[in-house]
Amino acid sequence: MITISAAIGRYGRLVIEALLRRGVQAEGIVAAVRDPQKATDLAAKGVQIREADYDRPETLVLAFAGTDKLLLVPSNVVGQRFTHMERAVTAAVEAGVGQIAYAGFINGDTSTLRLGEEHKQTEAFIEASGLPYVFLRNGAYIEVYAGDLGNIGYALSTGLLTGAAGFGQVSGASRDDLAEAAAVVLTSHARGNAVYELAGTPFTVDDIARTISDLTGKPLVYHDMPVEQYAQVLVAAGLPGFLAVIVSDTSFATQRGDWYSDSSDLPRLLGRPSTRLTDVVEATLKRNGLL
Repeated sequence: MITISAAIGRYGRLVIEALLRRGVQAEGIVAAVRDPQKATDLAAKGVQIREADYDRPETLVLAFAGTDKLLLVPSNVVGQRFTHMERAVTAAVEAGVGQIAYAGFINGDTSTLRLGEEHKQTEAFIEASGLPYVFLRNGAYIEVYAGDLGNIGYALSTGLLTGAAGFGQVSGASRDDLAEAAAVVLTSHARGNAVYELAGTPFTVDDIARTISDLTGKPLVYHDMPVEQYAQVLVAAGLPGFLAVIVSDTSFATQRGDWYSDSSDLPRLLGRPSTRLTDVVEATLKRNGLL
């Protein structure tokens, strides 16, 4: 049995879809979710729905019972992710889970990202747990750069896409590709521990701006600025101070090489090249009503 935590998130749902495409029977998949009422569409497909709330540890052992492989998807609560993952891993040990696959960040062991510290702590805790593990170190989602955070509409209105990434390279990939890679790993019969650096074809934020401009026919250029100034711009746009620091640092980390990898793990698992940047950007713009 394969259990997906945080399964009603976009990534978790895509993993379940990929598992079904690979022939995994729906009844052999558990969607472990905080609110089962939000997973009725998955239940309609025959997927088992179990309550699993990271803030209520007592729900986790029951949710993970009978699990051969657990895809542990971290929560989106910055500052509490490690606490949540610590509870989940402890529950996985108690439930006798066969293997944990953890969805973290690319270069998880060396990254200097502030946002990556909790992923680093989680990987170390999983290693210490004694459970067999797989670390799925996901490259940055191209969709985030292309409009999923809602900033592209404003950027197109001003003609400027701002950031602190310089011309550093991002080995990003689509959520679909990363979810498919996870499904490949989860359906593999390989045992033991493994680490996958899931890197797509590198691009710069300038490439993103030019691609969006080409697709929409509207002028858009990338405007780079010092990381401190970018944080101030984010605060002026309404982002809370602590979050502005994290977002600006995440952008600046591109210059430090934290989002780049020359790993071929992703295309090897997919059995094909990762989806082209242009195709992912186009689909994202359409989904967000910008094309």
